Amino acid sequence: MRDMFRTQLDVAAEFGLSFLLTGLDYRASPDWGAKLGYSAQGLADANIAAISFLRDIAKSYASQIPRLLVGGILGPRGDAYDLNKEITAASAEDYHAVQLSTLKAAGVDFASAQTFNNVPEAVGACRAASKLNVPLSVALTLDSNCKLKSGPTLGEAITEIDAKTGEHAPDFYLLNCSHPVEYEPALENASWIKRLRGVRPNASKMEKLALCKLGHLEDGDPAELGTQIGDLAERYPHMDVFGGCCGTGEKHLREIARSIESRRP
Repeated sequence: MRDMFRTQLDVAAEFGLSFLLTGLDYRASPDWGAKLGYSAQGLADANIAAISFLRDIAKSYASQIPRLLVGGILGPRGDAYDLNKEITAASAEDYHAVQLSTLKAAGVDFASAQTFNNVPEAVGACRAASKLNVPLSVALTLDSNCKLKSGPTLGEAITEIDAKTGEHAPDFYLLNCSHPVEYEPALENASWIKRLRGVRPNASKMEKLALCKLGHLEDGDPAELGTQIGDLAERYPHMDVFGGCCGTGEKHLREIARSIESRRP
């Protein structure tokens, strides 16, 4: 596990990039913890241990990386690829406040809600984070129809979340667990695009559920993915948060970093 994070941090150090270090607590929320046999205290301890682990790794890179932040990840309460219609903003706020409270106690620099496809859940998570003074980004995921699984377009979702959260709006938005073939058609030169600061794409063009059934990770074409992200960064200069999701690794991050570096001053 340490080696995995170090290879990612090595890429950031090589290219002189800042780094958002996360990755061990996507399922460290009450419902998922209970399924794994964790008590409430045991789950809190696991969250704190995960952040401590990341901070320990980060220490040796403090002088190599311009800005290195350690954060926690909120995964959706239900299946990220399901409709999750039963969740409300109020129930989501109560639910995600549990993990966010622990992350705050652990001293995270930020939190990121990842693979959300439901507006009410995103609204609730934003309210919980804001009330706890934990900086939060929201990463939405799109399906093969270039929309959230729950129905809205990317622009509609961002606009609605911002409208319903008001002063509790997230710091910014991301896309994750979506390949460029899924999200490129959803991007447009509208006011909401300024709220989208980057992407964490899947490596493969395959549809998500098909990928899940493979039983192994598909790494796609790292060079092509790097070029696609470079094109995105050139098209939208305000975007500055890039990484990878399912199937990606050191070679993908290196291609992405190289492609972006070649296009920006």
